[in-house]
Amino acid sequence: MQAPFTTISTFRDTLAAAPGPDSDAIKGAQDRNAQLTKPPGALGRLEDLAIWYAGWRGDAQPQIRAPQVIIFAGNHGVCAQGVSAFPSEVTAQMVANFEHGGAAINQLSKAFGARMDVYPLSLDIPTADFTIQPAMSEAEFIDALQTGWNAVDPDADLLVTGEMGIGNTTSAAAVAAGVLGGDPAGWTGRGTGIDDAGLARKTDVVARGLALHATTDPLEALRCLGGRELVAMAGAIAAARYHRIPVVLDGFICCAAAVALHKAVDGALDHAVAGHLSAEDAHQRLLDAMGKQPLLQLGLRLGEGSGAALAIAVLKGAIACHSGMATFAEAGVSDG
Repeated sequence: MQAPFTTISTFRDTLAAAPGPDSDAIKGAQDRNAQLTKPPGALGRLEDLAIWYAGWRGDAQPQIRAPQVIIFAGNHGVCAQGVSAFPSEVTAQMVANFEHGGAAINQLSKAFGARMDVYPLSLDIPTADFTIQPAMSEAEFIDALQTGWNAVDPDADLLVTGEMGIGNTTSAAAVAAGVLGGDPAGWTGRGTGIDDAGLARKTDVVARGLALHATTDPLEALRCLGGRELVAMAGAIAAARYHRIPVVLDGFICCAAAVALHKAVDGALDHAVAGHLSAEDAHQRLLDAMGKQPLLQLGLRLGEGSGAALAIAVLKGAIACHSGMATFAEAGVSDG
């Protein structure tokens, strides 16, 4: 299905009109959970995850059969300011690695039975340097949103969005600060491993971008300070809500894109869980702002959707137990 919006305003309206979970499926899943052969609450968060998932899929006894991982890649004009330890050429090189199956995310997608798609976004035309002008025009912003939206398979039953883009932790820090406020230094981390001088430059770049593009509109902050891959992730997460596909959020960069949706429309991320807490210091602040508790904490800082892809296993485990376990009546076991 093609994206049903052509402007920022109509995108916001589309997101606001997206459906919520199925209350009957939630009730059915809660009733089933109460009858399974285990003490009440013995599976902890797995029980809550299963009921949450059931509500979004409209099925009290669901299965996860078709997870989709989508990697979006973009280049950033702000890299000219010396904010990354790697040159922009690495973005295209890593896209080739994804396409040939050689990256970590390829292995994780395969391990957990997920279809993986890769979308390079105008890599030969970086976004504008946001210390000088908005990173994207509205037309470029909408194009990236639509790419993300259209990349989602409506038949998928779980979505992970990942990214690749040299310089995108700078963009993500600027977006997070633009949406949530606060000191630029508190949002800016070392990304791929820059030294102290590089971190100082990066923090200064974020501060200058925020000074130039002060706005109270979170989608405008994403347009002016973001990258095409961040915007495409936001579009995909929004499309998943439209199709009632649960989402597993990845690390700092993915959550910077997601928090713009969270602030743009109340409840926009009710269909999403946080896959993990990354090693990027400010990721916890983003999760707190969105009210998300991570499923995993493994010190990851790779990006690519890797932490969220690992968390597919947690969701699959939750659903396998919920939908596959016997009830007390089925097993002939007394429930007390």
